Amino acid sequence: MDCSSGNSWGCTEKIRVSGSEGDPMNERKRRRMESNRESAKRSRMRKQKHLDDLTAQVGHLRSENAHILKNIDLVTRHYLGVESENSVLKAQAMELNQRLESLNEMISFGSIFDFDFDFDSSAEVVVHHHQPGLGLGPGTGLVDSFVTNPWMHMNQPILASPDTMFPY
Repeated sequence: MDCSSGNSWGCTEKIRVSGSEGDPMNERKRRRMESNRESAKRSRMRKQKHLDDLTAQVGHLRSENAHILKNIDLVTRHYLGVESENSVLKAQAMELNQRLESLNEMISFGSIFDFDFDFDSSAEVVVHHHQPGLGLGPGTGLVDSFVTNPWMHMNQPILASPDTMFPY
């Protein structure tokens, strides 16, 4: 059974086709492989670009975070200073209210015993007595020392710094 006799029933001769000759199946396979390579390359490039974008975003967010922390620190320091100043002003207001109450008591006390009170520019109180013989007038030491003794009132300035008031 010779394949050359024209009878192909028993012939097992293989036909060899080179890649350049153009088998349609091989050509499709080659194009698909090339397309897959290009697609994988594009995918790697997209992933790399995404990674680069994320890295840039991390840098930007770190910079922004540092700026925000700096502003928070600045605002906190300013707040502590204002809070300290506010505490001092509240204490001074309380002191002035106490002095006012004390002066009002002295005026009411003086009106009972017929005293006149004058206030000079240095915040000193001058007492004038109109009824002799009570022993409370000027020169007796009782009213004078009460009115003019600076230690009888809390008139010393209150000084505080944020470091001593808020130790954080």
